[in-house]
Amino acid sequence: MNLRPPRRRDEPEVNLTPLIDVVFLLLIFFMVSTTFQRQAQLRVELPQASARPDKAPSHPIEITIDARGSFFVDGRQVVNDRPATLKQVLARLAQGKTDIPLIIRSDRHTPFQAVVTAMDVATQLGLTHMSLATTPVKAAPGP
Repeated sequence: MNLRPPRRRDEPEVNLTPLIDVVFLLLIFFMVSTTFQRQAQLRVELPQASARPDKAPSHPIEITIDARGSFFVDGRQVVNDRPATLKQVLARLAQGKTDIPLIIRSDRHTPFQAVVTAMDVATQLGLTHMSLATTPVKAAPGP
């Protein structure tokens, strides 16, 4: 005799609610983290130009600063290291032109203040086309 009640067989069920929640959260995450490109609303046809400059740039002014912080302008030493003196020399060479390129060459052991002083004096005169001269790094010999 079987005294146990008949066993009911439960059918396995897949609960889709957590799956829908996860997909919804992923959708929100991707929508928030996506960047959208702004498309130009106006169609503009840009004019054409040649890649060559109209005139050759004028002769650049070179400021060389040695390891002690002494200034040399176009190869000639400035009388002293005061900013006012350097400003007078650069003003005389620039002759009021502000489009003259300026190259600053300094020793790698030059005090940083000397380089900043040269840049500051040039900026006060309106010389904004500045570049710092460097040398390329020599490649180490291979194995």
